[in-house]
Amino acid sequence: MRMVLFALPWSLSVVIQEGSESLHGAFGETNQSELAAFTSYALAMPNNFLALVDTYDVMKSGIPNFCAVALALNQLGYKAAGIRLDSGDLAYLSTVARKFFHAIEKEFGILGFGNMIITASNDLNEETIDALNKQGHEVDAFGIGTHLVTCYAQAALGCVFKLVEINGQPRIKLSEDVSKVSIPCKKRCYRLYGKEGYALLDLMTGENEPPPKVGERILCRHPFNESKRAYVVPQRVEELLKCFWPGNKGEELPTLQTSRHQCMKHLDQMRRDHMRRLNPTPYKVSVSAKLYDFIHFLWLNEAPVGELE
Repeated sequence: MRMVLFALPWSLSVVIQEGSESLHGAFGETNQSELAAFTSYALAMPNNFLALVDTYDVMKSGIPNFCAVALALNQLGYKAAGIRLDSGDLAYLSTVARKFFHAIEKEFGILGFGNMIITASNDLNEETIDALNKQGHEVDAFGIGTHLVTCYAQAALGCVFKLVEINGQPRIKLSEDVSKVSIPCKKRCYRLYGKEGYALLDLMTGENEPPPKVGERILCRHPFNESKRAYVVPQRVEELLKCFWPGNKGEELPTLQTSRHQCMKHLDQMRRDHMRRLNPTPYKVSVSAKLYDFIHFLWLNEAPVGELE
């Protein structure tokens, strides 16, 4: 493993430099932290390197970075397992990825690289797989989880833990699907109530921002849609996030009965149109103006820039 640790970064630079002009351009705008993550993954599991390639941009960053590491592994006598697509147009992305793999195979003369395994996921069910089969795709394997292990009438809550900060540095996860883009940095979350006692929306702010105040006009923004914004004058403010284990001695966790009672209380404070079973009104989750600006600043800095020819 020590030989791989030192040889792999050198091989990566050789692979990128040896590419033809057309393929070399494909590596020009990739995200470097993603490349570092793929490299670490390959170092740890050189025989089972299957990369999720939609963290920033599938074709501008994920696929080129995967190919760079896969080619380096090949030079060291290993073979990458393949890629996983978890957002976006799976049929289109799998087809374009396959063409890219064939181009790599032809350019570098690596037999079988064009047949690299492509796996697809993202809440797949029978209908979506049937639709993919009818329109044509290059997916070799489907990852089905939620719709396999849950009952449709009592569906699962789609939650995923995402890294938002490391060593004091805010991090963001980008995606072809905007709903999967994470909101970076440590945050605080508040529920703002209106005159009738019902919850109006939840507001996220940066950790060090001053909390919203009762009777104070606050600009609340949709995290990703610049046209969706509203001023709110809350009649009551409730902080939702509370850290019970800060890394040392913390407060005692509430009992299950207390947590259940708190949950039922919150549900009673929701408007009926939010709670109806058929076509409920979506509940608003907003960010402060300062956090909105920071999200989009970080997004533009992390997203790869395309190049038209």
